[in-house]
Amino acid sequence: MKIMKISIIGSGYVGIVTGIGFAELGHNVIFVDVDENKVNLINSRKPPIYEKGLKELMQKNKRRYHATTDYYEAIMNSEITFICVGTPSKEDGSIDLRYVESASKGVGEALANKDDFHVVVVKSTVLPGTTEGVIKPLIEKESGKKAFEDFGLAMNPEFLREGNAVEDFFNPDRIVIGVKDEKTKSILDELYKQFNCPKLFTDIKTAEMIKYVSNAFLATKISFANEIGNICKKLGIDVYKVFEGVGLDHRINPAFFRAGIGFGGSCFPKDVKALIRKAEELGEDPKILKAVIEVNEKQPLKMIELLKKHIPNLRNKRVGILGLAFKPDTDDIRESRAIPIIKALIKEGAKVIAYDPKAMNNFAKMFPQIDYANSAKDVIAKSDAILIVTEWKEFEELDYKGKIVIDGRRIEKAMKDTKIYEGMCW
Repeated sequence: MKIMKISIIGSGYVGIVTGIGFAELGHNVIFVDVDENKVNLINSRKPPIYEKGLKELMQKNKRRYHATTDYYEAIMNSEITFICVGTPSKEDGSIDLRYVESASKGVGEALANKDDFHVVVVKSTVLPGTTEGVIKPLIEKESGKKAFEDFGLAMNPEFLREGNAVEDFFNPDRIVIGVKDEKTKSILDELYKQFNCPKLFTDIKTAEMIKYVSNAFLATKISFANEIGNICKKLGIDVYKVFEGVGLDHRINPAFFRAGIGFGGSCFPKDVKALIRKAEELGEDPKILKAVIEVNEKQPLKMIELLKKHIPNLRNKRVGILGLAFKPDTDDIRESRAIPIIKALIKEGAKVIAYDPKAMNNFAKMFPQIDYANSAKDVIAKSDAILIVTEWKEFEELDYKGKIVIDGRRIEKAMKDTKIYEGMCW
């Protein structure tokens, strides 16, 4: 194996996991971030985000990486640069490329001073045409060099699941690389030689599209499951049994049929919205994708409808929220389903008391006006009704006896001995 020198621009979920993963495989890594606090955390061998297994890997590989705010230092001391910055949504749902553009300029300015061939790999999720239409011209302009001749440029989408990102880095389903020149292809082929999974080389635009289609399809499965679940609920049918039977069909993978309160996080909502906006720009009307978002935005509010069946007036009622992160094993609250639920409860005049094992500090910045409990047991003790919003494992061990429980995540223990139990789609 050839040991490579890698720089990572952006140290969020994708950047930090990718960089530390490569360090574990024996490579030398430099992180670049504009946030000095993140740089200091990484240099202190502390993860800037919570991700299972990350802290241990950072300690184990502490001599193989460091962080800086200096693009020049990173580019001059590496041969491959991964751009891993965020691509959030604008208010109209279109993609916001400001961080990608800033990173591209920074890389270009540093490359102007370098004679050796350098490979730039885009890992940030960007719409088809962005790498060659936005990133390439910016790097070329700032560096005075020509892509695919003086420097390499590739698209390598990430498929990391938050909460399982470390595991997914080392055991990917597939590696997709969009590339144009043979030199870049052979360098990235060498970098990924240790990975035992299908490797798909495509053109750059196709690689960009694969990421969007993957996320859009998984989001569609979730909204489809929720729509079927809402019908099943009214028919007195357990939708999980339905999808157990449906998933046995070899043409239909059973994954992502978890009906409940919908999807959140940093990827699915923004990526589906960005694809909708792009389709509309092209003169297409993506009706299925629009329905996916519409179902997802309505779904969490069904928890409030179910709660009001049993407590019609929520004013001054104490409503407990179990789970604030958008999924378990992360502290990420981006597009968490807890956000619209708590907004609705506040509007109804309820007194909200919430608990999450990892995400309370992040959530308190958005909702300082609600109460935060020291434990899940504390929430149960102090609440008139409980809403289960995130499926943390510890919620399986609680005693819900005598309580009104509205369950959005199918916690088996909550189904037993409660005063009133309502499952979202079962």
